[in-house]
Amino acid sequence: MIEPARRFPVGLTITVGVCLVILVGLGTWQLQRLSWKEGLLARIAALQAAPATSGEAALEQMAAGADLDFTRIRLQCAGLAAAPYLELFSVREGKAGVRLVSACRVASGRYRSILVDRGFVVDEVSARPPVNVSDLRPVDVVGVLRQPEPANSFSPANDAAANRWYVRDVPAMAAALKADAPAPLVLMAETSSNPEWKALDPAPLPADIPNRHLEYALTWYGLAAALVGVYAAMLWRTFRRGGRRMGEERKS
Repeated sequence: MIEPARRFPVGLTITVGVCLVILVGLGTWQLQRLSWKEGLLARIAALQAAPATSGEAALEQMAAGADLDFTRIRLQCAGLAAAPYLELFSVREGKAGVRLVSACRVASGRYRSILVDRGFVVDEVSARPPVNVSDLRPVDVVGVLRQPEPANSFSPANDAAANRWYVRDVPAMAAALKADAPAPLVLMAETSSNPEWKALDPAPLPADIPNRHLEYALTWYGLAAALVGVYAAMLWRTFRRGGRRMGEERKS
């Protein structure tokens, strides 16, 4: 007859096995994310040193289905310095503020406009660039094309009537700006549309994109190893106690 102290813990073993699979799976997923993030950072680094390409040519490629996310382009936008704008809530380097988003009219066939993120204005600044729709002086913009991030369950709802935007919803923003046939990507300006207005900070990319996926992977793998160690120690102690009891019973 098997002593109760020496019975193999089937239920606990199954639970530990399931937890181990989850922990190892999370660690492996973080390694996959690490590979993706390293590729992204390499692409951004190459972008920062690459010359700007033609905006008109990029829009034609975009219409043909090319992936132009993070591509640097140069585009001429009539009246951008005094164009109407939307205010998109943003946080940059720990400071809250808004990003000013305007429409640039283009003539590229499929797309008739593209949204331009002109830059960041910190909350402490209440002034805004002047708006004058009759001022159509051309503005040369160098910037980075970005795919708008989708909303998530924590994103507040956009309020077009109050000009409060929290998510780059290209169709809704274009409609609010009366811009026809907008391109699906947003042009994040690197150069200022209002050089005389220093409060507007063109900021196309985050100042520092974190890459802690290796750290996360090692954490998950470390937890998996710790789980195996605790489980093995528990089995050793259980069977050791059972062996002692059997030895004492035989002596008696």
